[in-house]
Amino acid sequence: DIVMTQTPLSLPVTPGEPASISCRSSQSLVDSDGNTYLCWYLQKPGQSPQFSSSGSETDFTLKISRVEAEDAGFYYCTQSTQLPPTVIQPRTETFLLALAQLLLFLVVQEAA
Repeated sequence: DIVMTQTPLSLPVTPGEPASISCRSSQSLVDSDGNTYLCWYLQKPGQSPQFSSSGSETDFTLKISRVEAEDAGFYYCTQSTQLPPTVIQPRTETFLLALAQLLLFLVVQEAA
C-alpha cells in the first residue's frame, strides 16, 4: 500500500504571511507518461472540497504565498495510483489567526 505522510500537524499563521504544507508518498505517484496522481484539495466548513493544486514524484508541497481569510478550510492530499485512494490520518490542521482572532483551518487529503 502507498503511505501518505503530511506535515506539519499544526502551523500557526497570520493573514498576509506565507504558509506551506507538505505531503510525502512512499512511492512515486508519477506514471511513465509523466502524469501525476496527487492532488491537493481545500474543503471549507459546510462546503464541498475544492481543487487547490498538485505536486509530482513522491514529495509534494502546497504553498500559499500570502494567506487570506478566505483560505480558511481543511486542506488534504490524496493519491489515486492505487485504489482505493489513500486517506491520511490525522488530518493536518493549520490554525490561521486572523485580525478578528478567527480560527481558520487548513487540511490536506490525498487524491488524484
